[in-house]
Amino acid sequence: MAKWIPKHEAPEPLEGPVVATITGGTILWFALFLVQLPFYGWFDDHGHLWWLWTCLAGGALGFIGIWYVRRRDAAIKRGAAEGE
Repeated sequence: MAKWIPKHEAPEPLEGPVVATITGGTILWFALFLVQLPFYGWFDDHGHLWWLWTCLAGGALGFIGIWYVRRRDAAIKRGAAEGE
């Protein structure tokens, strides 16, 4: 089997409002959890309880994501300030 060789260079990564995007996603996951919480019994009866816990896990992991991207953003800004 021949080794795969790319025909062109990979594009530069897109930079945007990363902190706002992760924060918005985290809020959305928690909102979905809170909306589904009153229907706990229905989800349990129909075997869909994992939907509820998936939303909670998404929100909890989002907090880790917020912490990570805020530190990353601060480090990028420090690096740019030191390089000037």
